[in-house]
Amino acid sequence: MEEINYITDEERKKCQQVVDAFAELYELTDVVVVDAGKYGFVKLQYYREPQGFEVMSTFTDSGKLFDALWQDWFEEQVLATVLGTPLEELEYEEIFAMLPKEKQDELMDKKTYFEGMRSKASEQ
Repeated sequence: MEEINYITDEERKKCQQVVDAFAELYELTDVVVVDAGKYGFVKLQYYREPQGFEVMSTFTDSGKLFDALWQDWFEEQVLATVLGTPLEELEYEEIFAMLPKEKQDELMDKKTYFEGMRSKASEQ
């Protein structure tokens, strides 16, 4: 029986670069991304005792993985600016729009930083 791979070796390398670029995210939240071999990479979120992770997403495309991790990082950062205030009930986009321009630029510059980390890893 022929073994089926759901991710190419090239895409596996790119996905690993994305995972590495977002290393700081895993320290901030209960998100972890693991290499699932021939199945790609699995993002696990919202760990709860004793059930384990509540959400699991599988990725075989580094661009989609990047977008998902960027969204997680962005939402974590935006929410952190309003925790403990009535504003935390707003949508992320609404909170972001209320932030000072400097803070908005800082957050968006971080996306460029993550993209650079991903690119830098692929050059090595």
